[in-house]
Amino acid sequence: MTQEEIKRHRVESVLKEIIPEALATLDDSRINSLLVTDVVCSKGRSDAKIYLEPSFLSEKEENEALKQLRSVSGYIQNQCKQTEGWFKAPRMTFEFDHQLEKISRIEELFKQIERKGDKANES
Repeated sequence: MTQEEIKRHRVESVLKEIIPEALATLDDSRINSLLVTDVVCSKGRSDAKIYLEPSFLSEKEENEALKQLRSVSGYIQNQCKQTEGWFKAPRMTFEFDHQLEKISRIEELFKQIERKGDKANES
């Protein structure tokens, strides 16, 4: 692993901790309780994609939350800069991470297949 990769992973790790804290300070209940599932920084660490847990939001609420997050991204960047003493923070884009839903759906399918296999073996 190169020095650049180590720095990028360190920034991602720090952002994963700081962003939920910054979100919690906001007055908007739609976004202040969102969970950060992952942070992926660009190679030069100038951009960061923030993945959020969508479990309790409808599609309409997700769109509204993303719109609100876009409007407060500057505030969140400033919070990150102040907290860590950085000269600049990455530009942040937010997305909802639907991978957990897909994984749980796949696991459920495997359980169904296993149950059908058990029934077939009993016959």
